[in-house]
Amino acid sequence: MSKAVQDPSADPIRIPDEDLHDLASALARTIAEVRQHGVLLDHLTSEEAAISTTRAADDTPPAVAAEPEKPTSVFILALTAEAYDAELAALRFWVDHLLLPVYGREISTARPWCYEWDKHLEAVARLHGLWLAWQQMTDAEAGLSGPSTWHRDHLAPALLELRAPDGPFAACTTNSTRPNHRVLATPAHTEFQLAT
Repeated sequence: MSKAVQDPSADPIRIPDEDLHDLASALARTIAEVRQHGVLLDHLTSEEAAISTTRAADDTPPAVAAEPEKPTSVFILALTAEAYDAELAALRFWVDHLLLPVYGREISTARPWCYEWDKHLEAVARLHGLWLAWQQMTDAEAGLSGPSTWHRDHLAPALLELRAPDGPFAACTTNSTRPNHRVLATPAHTEFQLAT
């Protein structure tokens, strides 16, 4: 005796009438959302096509064309006069309120310093490079060893050069009770003087 196996998909699905209205409403909302997504996708696709056409026409990405011109370098010696003054003011604040109070050490003939360090172009350049590295290496993205790397790779070499007996402050203050400032002639100035 074999029984015939009925296909379950052949039986109609019966939904109670009270649930049918809720199901129809949910389906209508879903269809409306799908249509909205389709309209949004069509809009985005047409915008992307317009951007591609514009790029092909002028061969310049819109982000580059819309942005103001950026400086080619953040290094202080490469800045315009106005930008240089603003950057120097920020650098002066960092040197006076962080670098010197923490790392200044005593002034001596072996470690001269100039209170008018911002008039020594080499000092400005070295201190600015040190400050840029400090900003990068003390940022959270530099990781836990960032400050240590800054001390080793940037601070120590910069201070050795700046405060060396033959460094940019060689003719400046060697005793804190007798401040002195004198910019030494560079080879370019010396060469010019010999030629005349």
